[in-house]
Amino acid sequence: MRERTSPLPGTPLSDAAVHRGDALTQQWPTSLRYAWDTGVAMGRFLRELKNGRIIGRRCERCQRVLVPPRMFCERCFRPTDAWQYVEDSGTINTYSESYIRWDVSRVAEPILVAVIEIDGASSGGLMHLLGEVKPEDLRIGMKVKAAWALPEVRQGSILDIRYFKPL
Repeated sequence: MRERTSPLPGTPLSDAAVHRGDALTQQWPTSLRYAWDTGVAMGRFLRELKNGRIIGRRCERCQRVLVPPRMFCERCFRPTDAWQYVEDSGTINTYSESYIRWDVSRVAEPILVAVIEIDGASSGGLMHLLGEVKPEDLRIGMKVKAAWALPEVRQGSILDIRYFKPL
C-alpha cells in the first residue's frame, strides 16, 4: 500500500465547525420505512413458530432435514423436496456463558446460549437461549425442550421460543 505524502484536496471540516454554523447544513424530516422479505423458507418457518411448531425442508437426495429450512440443498445444489415438521426438542451441541449483553452492558447472571440440534432434523441446528438451568449443570449432549411463549403473544419470530430448557 502506498503511503500518502500530501493531504487530501479540499477543506477539512470538523464537528465543532458544523456546530458553530461554519458549514451550510440542511435538516429534513424523514420517514424511513423499509420492508424485509423473509423468503419462502424462512417465511413459512416463522409462521409455523407462531403456531408453536418447528418445520424444516427435506432433501431426498442427501436424506437430510434442514432446520432452519432452505429451499435448496447446499450439499447437492438442488431444490429441497418437501416440508417436514420436526420435534421442539433437541440436544445441546455446544454452549456459551456470556456476562455481556447484546448492548455491551455487563450482567451479573450469565446469559446462556447454545446450538441445539433439533430432534428430527439433520446435523446443525438452531442457536438459541437456554433457561431454567444453572451454568454448572450444562453439558454438551444435554436433552432440551422448547419453552414457548403464550400463543396470544407469539409474533412469528424466533423469540416465540422463549428459550430451551432441560428435559
